[in-house]
Amino acid sequence: MLSPEQFFGFLLAAVLITASPGPDNLLVLSTGMSRGRRHGIAFGLGCAAGCLSHTALALAGVSALVAASPTAFTALRWAGGLYLVWLGVQALRHAGQSSLGSATASSETPGRLFAKGLVANAINPKVVLFFLSFLPQFVQPAQGSVGLQIGLLGLLFTLQAAVLFGLLGFFAGSVGSWLQRRPGAGLWLDRVAGVLFVGLGLRLILSR
Repeated sequence: MLSPEQFFGFLLAAVLITASPGPDNLLVLSTGMSRGRRHGIAFGLGCAAGCLSHTALALAGVSALVAASPTAFTALRWAGGLYLVWLGVQALRHAGQSSLGSATASSETPGRLFAKGLVANAINPKVVLFFLSFLPQFVQPAQGSVGLQIGLLGLLFTLQAAVLFGLLGFFAGSVGSWLQRRPGAGLWLDRVAGVLFVGLGLRLILSR
């Protein structure tokens, strides 16, 4: 089990890391503004849920294997980057059709956006390396099973990320709802979201 010092120390570090500007925050923000409150929350919760896969990989030792293999890491980085580019292209193709209340917006269900957020986070190799290097720093062998501690820490990180990303999606959706009542705002919000997704994807592909 986790000691109080472990729990609160890790929680503080996790909140600071999650709240700091990064790709996940920007994706949740842009999705909430362009698609609406419910969709922003769904995408944010999906991103948070993706952390569970990284926790499982850390427990299984797959993260260490990926980090040690340049080929595996490069393949995962390209897969994650191409997926983000694909999301951006889709947003640009359907720009202006996601206004609140439109028929096209209803086809992009919160469930689908949750799945997109989960996949976008789960195949991000930088998150794999983050969990591999971050979680063990808070493990105390004297507290018992190392595997159990890693699992609990990963679950704690996921829960706090779900709260923060959910709030970000909620407030971004409120801003998006206000903007989308202005003529043409939905079109530009989708364009901005699409460019953001493509840019983050290319950055992930080209990063070293």
